[in-house]
Amino acid sequence: MRWFEIALVVLTLFTGLVWLLDKLVLAKRRAAADGLLANQAEPVVVDYSKSFFPVLAIVLILRSFVAEPFRIPSNSMMPTLLTGDFILVNKFAYGLRLPISNAKFVDLGEPARGDVVVFKPPHHPEQDWIKRVVGLPGDTIAYRDNQVILNGEPLAYEELGAYEGVGNGAEMTGAEERREALPGRPHRILERTQDYLRDPGEGEWVVPEGHYFVMGDNRDNSEDSRYWGLLPEANLRGKAFLVWLNCEGWFCQGAFDTSRIGNAIE
Repeated sequence: MRWFEIALVVLTLFTGLVWLLDKLVLAKRRAAADGLLANQAEPVVVDYSKSFFPVLAIVLILRSFVAEPFRIPSNSMMPTLLTGDFILVNKFAYGLRLPISNAKFVDLGEPARGDVVVFKPPHHPEQDWIKRVVGLPGDTIAYRDNQVILNGEPLAYEELGAYEGVGNGAEMTGAEERREALPGRPHRILERTQDYLRDPGEGEWVVPEGHYFVMGDNRDNSEDSRYWGLLPEANLRGKAFLVWLNCEGWFCQGAFDTSRIGNAIE
């Protein structure tokens, strides 16, 4: 969606400058020429700019500093988020950032443990990804035998039974669903109990200042900090807080799930 953000900024600036130029210069010239040219019409580009600039400016402000919609493209956050979920992301939870550059200019807070965050991964800065914050600055995080160890203390897990997926998530049917007791934010995760050939990403990491350790809730189907490292604070985009629609195909294709509408992201 980076192309949309760039296009929105460019169009807003262009229409705003045309409107301002007309107000300060062009309109006065037309008024002065009224005695020479009867019924002098307002240029089309000025007319369109004056009409579209307020709308574009409002959309840009809301999308950049209030809330931005995103679509979940994969199963990496199952069972919390499903492929096809359309979510809203709080853009001011961690500070106000400029569009396109993502540079923070007002500091309003930092992620809490367990927050589901949207960010630009260091190795794919042109993309937006979503994961859960597991490790905060100063933490030591280990992952062994399908278990998170936080500052030397293994997290507790509650067995919830076999998971039954639907739609694109059917590939995870039969996986073990568990509740992970992450301090401050218990949440559900998925893990495969059968033999699985993927590298589980075991290891131990110390989280430095200005970085976070993030993981997907679908532990065997998530490319996260276990594989590519720690997330810099500067790459954060916002905090995911609401599912407002679910539609797996771009034209729904019979996969519209009304039960997902209005679900808070835990």
